[in-house]
Amino acid sequence: MSFFRSASALMVQYAHYHRDRRNIATHLLGVPLIFMAIAMMLTQPTWAWGEWALTPAWCLWGLTSLWYLTRGALLLGVATSLVNGLLVACAHGLVPWAAAAGLLAWQAGLGLFVIGWIIQFVGHYFEGKKPAFADDIVGLLVGPMFVVGEVLMAIGLLASMRMDIERQAGPAH
Repeated sequence: MSFFRSASALMVQYAHYHRDRRNIATHLLGVPLIFMAIAMMLTQPTWAWGEWALTPAWCLWGLTSLWYLTRGALLLGVATSLVNGLLVACAHGLVPWAAAAGLLAWQAGLGLFVIGWIIQFVGHYFEGKKPAFADDIVGLLVGPMFVVGEVLMAIGLLASMRMDIERQAGPAH
């Protein structure tokens, strides 16, 4: 993978590591959990301007959204950015719950991060292949896009991208 490749090329490359439906299913839970966990660990510090508040988590969301939106697949970029925005908002919403349980946000986030990766590694056990990021760190950015793409394809969208994936990486089994 390369940082500047198109969404279609990135999705095809990522799909080579994710053709087992059980692995894809674990990613539908594990990847969002990991993204939310990272956001939770980045909810502090908070910079406030009147009614507005900015955290490192929102900065990360902005940077990743910019990347998704510039990969050449507008629907996928917008959908991934929206889903990730919801996950960042949920992460901020979980902070008071973590505090009520006696945990700092980073501690709760770290726990969720570990759980998310355990789920991921179970999926890769089924797949029999290492995670995509082991060969290219950009795979860590592609994961959320892949999960959103899988959902969009399941409801009948992104047909051309799905055909590219199945032609080049093979169908899911």
